[in-house]
Amino acid sequence: MRAKTLVLGLAALLAGAAMALPAQAGDSNGNFQAKLGVTGVIFDDNTKWTTPAGLGEAETNDTVIPTLALTYFFNKNWAVELFCCFAQVNVDGKSGALGSLGKLASTWVFPPILTAQYHFDGMGPFKPYVGAGVQWIHYFDEKSNLGDSVNFDDSWGFALQGGVDYDLGQGWSLGVDVKKVWEDTKLTYSSGVVAKHDLDPLFVTANLGYRFNLSDLFGSREPAPLK
Repeated sequence: MRAKTLVLGLAALLAGAAMALPAQAGDSNGNFQAKLGVTGVIFDDNTKWTTPAGLGEAETNDTVIPTLALTYFFNKNWAVELFCCFAQVNVDGKSGALGSLGKLASTWVFPPILTAQYHFDGMGPFKPYVGAGVQWIHYFDEKSNLGDSVNFDDSWGFALQGGVDYDLGQGWSLGVDVKKVWEDTKLTYSSGVVAKHDLDPLFVTANLGYRFNLSDLFGSREPAPLK
């Protein structure tokens, strides 16, 4: 139900932004772009160590979530993107003593990714790009399934990005985006159990984008230096 609410909310946000602009305001060379996406999050994770030692390994469940990306173009090649979403993830026992316990914990996450991008031009409607930046994950509403409480340390990690948009005209586009992040977190249970866990997620997104000039939102038209 929460995922459905998020999808509807993001769709309304993108539609509302498009409707707020003047007629024919969409511009495939504009300086701002909003993308509504569906993202698969695939974890390449492992447990680095536990206290007490030798408890075994856990794993984080892969998931599919709605996402929103906002991109500001400084010129036709360079841009900065903020990508985000909300998601709930579970941590399950995989091997050793942890493997026999099943679901260990769950948490909601707010995991924005900020990247600087280089966009290639001269390829017609295809607009490929690469990027690099950082991700921060904030964990909240953590729950333990072991009869105690648990805290997840917030995470920082390095991110690489690659993607391509296909220009549909009048500012609209379809795109595919891939981001790889390297990061870890530490789970601390009130019972005294501690686990350091690599996450290293891969984000694979299919999106619908709308691009325009920010000046159109404020009723002024300044020459756009991006064409």
